Amino acid sequence: MHIEPRANHLAQASSPYLQQHKFNPVDWYPWGPEALERARRENKPIFLSIGYSTCHWCHVMAHESFEDEGIAGLLNEHFISIKVDREERPDLDETYMNVVTALTGRGGWPLNVFLTPDLKPFYGGTYFPPADRGGLPGFSRLLLALSQAFRQNQEQIAELSRRVIEHLEKIEATAGEGAEPDAESLSQAAQSFLKAFDAEHGGFGEAPKFPLSLEWSFLLHYYRYAGEAQFLEKLAFTLKKMARGGIYDQLGGGFHRYTVDAAWLVPHFEKMLYDNAQLVPLYLAHFQLTGAPFSRRIAAETLDFVLREMQAPGGGFYAGWDADSEGVEGKYYVWSQREVERAVGPELTPLTAAALGITREGNFEGLNILTRPLTREELAANFAKTPEQVDTALAEAVALLQRMREKRVKPHRDEKIITSWNGLMISALAQGAQVLEEPRYYEAAARAARFILATLLQGDGLHRSYAAGRSSGPGFSEDYAFLAQALLDLYETDFDPAWLTQAQRLMAILDEKFLDPADGLYFYVAQDQESPLVRSKSIFDQTIPSGNSMAARVCLKLHRLTEEPRYRDRALAIFRRCQSRLQENAFGFAHLGTVAVLYLTPPLDLTLVGDPGDRRLQDMLQAAYLSFLPERRLLLKNPADCALLEKLSPAAQTYGPLGDGPTAYLCHNFACRPAIKTPEELAARLGQFNR
Repeated sequence: MHIEPRANHLAQASSPYLQQHKFNPVDWYPWGPEALERARRENKPIFLSIGYSTCHWCHVMAHESFEDEGIAGLLNEHFISIKVDREERPDLDETYMNVVTALTGRGGWPLNVFLTPDLKPFYGGTYFPPADRGGLPGFSRLLLALSQAFRQNQEQIAELSRRVIEHLEKIEATAGEGAEPDAESLSQAAQSFLKAFDAEHGGFGEAPKFPLSLEWSFLLHYYRYAGEAQFLEKLAFTLKKMARGGIYDQLGGGFHRYTVDAAWLVPHFEKMLYDNAQLVPLYLAHFQLTGAPFSRRIAAETLDFVLREMQAPGGGFYAGWDADSEGVEGKYYVWSQREVERAVGPELTPLTAAALGITREGNFEGLNILTRPLTREELAANFAKTPEQVDTALAEAVALLQRMREKRVKPHRDEKIITSWNGLMISALAQGAQVLEEPRYYEAAARAARFILATLLQGDGLHRSYAAGRSSGPGFSEDYAFLAQALLDLYETDFDPAWLTQAQRLMAILDEKFLDPADGLYFYVAQDQESPLVRSKSIFDQTIPSGNSMAARVCLKLHRLTEEPRYRDRALAIFRRCQSRLQENAFGFAHLGTVAVLYLTPPLDLTLVGDPGDRRLQDMLQAAYLSFLPERRLLLKNPADCALLEKLSPAAQTYGPLGDGPTAYLCHNFACRPAIKTPEELAARLGQFNR
């Protein structure tokens, strides 16, 4: 007789990660009053385990330890066990990640921390094997030792906790009043990135190799500001190396999270929404600057992957794809030579194998991670074909391989919709719609934004995430700032003033709930949210921008659009508090560096006046979109319906129709040029600024 396993306290959680653990024999609780009060009442230490549903080593530890009856028994007897989804509670993740890094010198997931009942940390680490292995203590032995230490060594535990908390407070301490951004500090930051550049493979540093989109975005914008060709050259080299390597899914599009080697070959196979959202603008910008079809293709394929595989029926975007399928990392993505032969047939196999780097020996545990080792021109020469014939043959082969791959078991998809990550993807789609002239991308971006605003902006607050039909938890500063930036990108796509109004509303709530008036920085959590140990301001840019650096970017843009001084003052306050940190640690403030570049770049104002349905005006708009001018302020004024725009953006009042048809007004560095009447003339004028 089959007996259904008994669910623990995670049964009602909306998080896909917590749902994965609801049938563990561990008596898991979600983070909340029930678990914390029980720990205090019974004077038991807390075992806090933080991860996410697409985390490979989280799955390994769950299978080895949390599904083990013996280990579960130890946890249930001696500890109160709490599971946290790091994507729902990035505040807890950041705080306790800093704890583990302070204790061990390293961090990662799964993140496992042992706390006193009043949430003071006394031990932590990442993955622990069930038994002693590879220099790591076995989890069973560790649990018994820590339980005994908690009962018998209270003074030592209290002293250790005190030192850790002092360390956290030191991390949160920001520098005093500093200067505004200056050219010298940005040049120093750019040079610090160049010192870490990998001239052989592209990217920064050695293995493991991460895309580091924020660092490349800084160098891209610095190239726009300083005009030094080496920055664009190194970016182009890296973009090609990544997109031709195993970190890019050569069949389905989209990027994996990182590679375990320096050459971009062997990925950690999970795909995260935020990585793809931040890589797309880099490829779009390279296309704008160079016209390279390669970068256009990668941007489009990545966006198409997101629309095909990561968009929820209601319009939002899911968090990520797991690395594993059928319990094996990468199984969905790798191929034997024989599988490829069966899929494409004998006639296409030689070209396909050469194009996708397929050999009998393989490049990954006897199988093949697909790459693009040769260019279309090299393939054409090797197979006595034209490049166009190569494209046709490869398109057929890829379609056949895709059809076979669709029959495989797909990796788990984390169907949680995270507000800040959706903001990043909405921005990427809006930019994709502009540059690639693809209405599908705009429609998806607008639909996602409407979903977030209707579902997660409730009353005077924004929620962090949505899963299983309900929202979960209050939003953090990054959620407000990222969504506001996305709405500004949408505004520059369809010029609906409602997006601008909503962006202002979000920033007003951010000021009300998160701003520290003493120094002008934003706390990560709102005033009315819990904040164990320390109330972080989360000033460091990591894989994604900090809430503060994105808020500075939004405020600069709002100041350009509305001319309201308070927005500029907000941005400058953030610069002044963090400027010295940027000079000391460029990698920790890469996005703030990008915002500083935008602040120093001479302003470019473009106002288009005319009927939005006029083909000539649309051609003018496309000329603007095809130029990489991130510092621009772009307005479109319809003389027949401009009252709201002129109220929100007073600069629009200055401009009106000039003769028949649309007119473009261009001002650069506070000097205005003669009115422009044709798309060709506008493209030529903008080309003077587009390095």
